[in-house]
Amino acid sequence: MTMKISFHGAARGVTGSCHLVECAGKKILIDCGLYQGGREISQENSEPFGFDPAQIDYLFLTHAHLDHCGRLPLLVKRGFVGEVVATAASFELARLIMLDSAGLQEGEARYQTRRAQRRGGKQQAPIEPLYTTLDALNSLDVFGRKAHYDKPLEIAPGIRATFIDAGHILGSACILLELSEDGREHRLLFSGDLGCSGRAILRDPTTPPKADTVVMETTYGDRLHKALKPSVEELYDVINETLERGGNVIIPTFALERAQEVLFFLREGVENKRITKFLNVFLDSPMAISATQIFQRHAECFDDDTLQVSRAGRDPFQLPSLHFTRETAESMAINQVTGGAVIMAGSGMCTGGRVRHHLKHNLWRQNSSIVFVGYAGEGTLARKIIDGAKSVRVFSEDIPVRASIHTIGGFSAHADQAELLDWHRSTGNPATTFLVHGEEKAMKLFSTKLKHTRVQMPVLHQTYNL
Repeated sequence: MTMKISFHGAARGVTGSCHLVECAGKKILIDCGLYQGGREISQENSEPFGFDPAQIDYLFLTHAHLDHCGRLPLLVKRGFVGEVVATAASFELARLIMLDSAGLQEGEARYQTRRAQRRGGKQQAPIEPLYTTLDALNSLDVFGRKAHYDKPLEIAPGIRATFIDAGHILGSACILLELSEDGREHRLLFSGDLGCSGRAILRDPTTPPKADTVVMETTYGDRLHKALKPSVEELYDVINETLERGGNVIIPTFALERAQEVLFFLREGVENKRITKFLNVFLDSPMAISATQIFQRHAECFDDDTLQVSRAGRDPFQLPSLHFTRETAESMAINQVTGGAVIMAGSGMCTGGRVRHHLKHNLWRQNSSIVFVGYAGEGTLARKIIDGAKSVRVFSEDIPVRASIHTIGGFSAHADQAELLDWHRSTGNPATTFLVHGEEKAMKLFSTKLKHTRVQMPVLHQTYNL
């Protein structure tokens, strides 16, 4: 039997990560993520996986972002009964992410059913969600061993896995598979999503080990990020200028990592008097609130600076006039605030969640600002605003874009081109490098920078021998 790898997501695209390794009679998935960019009940997500879920023995999660773990409930629904292996922090965050996603799937299905019934009459059959809350709860039953950084796990005869700190989000990991079959050995390394060096809260990514084959992300393979410190200063300037105008600052926020990082720097800005006026801060995301609480339980992932704040008895994410709004009524009340507030809400790409309500109430206001601090995929509402749309459609209403629009790239949780290249150089001279999790343009440019390796850019469901 030949060792094989096949690609069933994030192939010449940025979301839906899902890769299958076959060795020693076992089938191992690396991630099982949701496709994002349009409605999360999209056709891509409901298509067959490209393999039989019932035949999968193991699923290793690199981290708990939705585009890496979001199809696990569907995998279980379709027959997966194997074992999921991840870090302790990833297990906690994945539970949160999947349950939240199930609620969104159910809500979207209800909305689409109502629309269909208005068009076709009450007899129209209900539209089924991709998966339900019960499916998400059932998927928790397959959570298995917890991985610890740099400690190899003997998965099965001929298969050993080592999780390595990727510095991307809490609990994120690169995964090294040491494979052995018919007397042949092969070292296969998955980057997962790689973080940036020198960021707040988390440690820098660990230097990767040598590998024969590398599968790596290319989200920012075609560009360099702004430095973090000037980006933080730019955020403070935007907040001060907007408060001076009497407007609100809306920050579409990813619930994991970005929300906590922005809170961290807002706290520092207030403490250091870099933010000059009093402001109310609303974290309007039940998931981000819960994620912040999970962060507080996993100080083992913190860098030295954040640990010092915690050891001094201070909460790294707490600041005066911070309001956690879990309830819908509390979220709706924020829309009465016409100025003097920073409002952080999901989703980061504005494809769903509460941020769309805040955009509806603030995009048309010249005194407000919209600040994007993360990646915006093609086709998303966030990307349309960033690209300069004069008007965007929000909740079936055309909203003029009059607010100041800011994109601050230094907050990215992804490594930029230079950091990706440094990481790849540390893997030695792998015979083959598979590029995934990136827009095709970024992949192609990044591929020209790689030396001493054969570069492959797989398409969906493509299989290779290792």
